[in-house]
Amino acid sequence: RCAAETVTKGGIMLLEKSQGKVLQATVVAVGSGSKGKSGEIQPVSVKVGEKILLPEYGGTKVVLEEKEYYLFRDGDILGKYVD
Repeated sequence: RCAAETVTKGGIMLLEKSQGKVLQATVVAVGSGSKGKSGEIQPVSVKVGEKILLPEYGGTKVVLEEKEYYLFRDGDILGKYVD
């Protein structure tokens, strides 16, 4: 997940409670995909480095080397940001 905004465009500092959940993230790793009904591998719809839109709740938090990561299923991703 990306860092939450702590200052508004007008320069007002936001408290942690009013910042809300961050729904944007950058993909850092992907798996090989999931098995379909007939056993074939369904490829993942996102690639490393893409910015994605996540649901407000969900995902599995994992801490590796003191850094937080969140795991989401491919079907849980709401969309991708396009340049």
